[in-house]
Amino acid sequence: MHEIYTIKNMVCDRCIASVLTIFEGEGFTVESIELGQVNVVKTEKSNQECNLESLSIQLKKNGFEIIKNDKDTLVEKLKIELINAIEAGRTEQLSQDLALRFGKSYSVLSKLFSKTEGVTLEKYSIQLKIEKVKELIQLGQLNFSEIAYSLNYKTSSHLARQFKMVTGVSMTEYKNAKEWNRKTIDKII
Repeated sequence: MHEIYTIKNMVCDRCIASVLTIFEGEGFTVESIELGQVNVVKTEKSNQECNLESLSIQLKKNGFEIIKNDKDTLVEKLKIELINAIEAGRTEQLSQDLALRFGKSYSVLSKLFSKTEGVTLEKYSIQLKIEKVKELIQLGQLNFSEIAYSLNYKTSSHLARQFKMVTGVSMTEYKNAKEWNRKTIDKII
């Protein structure tokens, strides 16, 4: 028998390792784990009901949380899908891809996301992109045009305008300042 836990704020491989350590430390047998989800084997001998409160406390101490309702689960899955799409450079038809992936219209997904998180899906994805731009600027391997192209912007000037609107500084100013005030992905909202 299995039980699946949806976990809020799992956004990277280090998060997966941390959550796995917490679950195993609390005596859970983890069958599989991926961003936002832990599949646990339930056994008759397990004391999982007793450990659930302790597990929740340990997760919260490390910035994670067990999600208990379907709407919050869907929002967390949307976040993970957006993070993965931006990392993979799959942002060209994002609204259509999300609608197909989740079997709901983009407007329904966006309304749910906005109601739950207080920001639209579009603004959230822009914030994710800007943090990715900051990372790419910091790495110094791509010029601004290449960064724009890698994130599927039509022109580098569109990215430049959006970057300045979100951060308050130009990409050149950001690069020259070398004050890498980046946000972690789980702190964007």
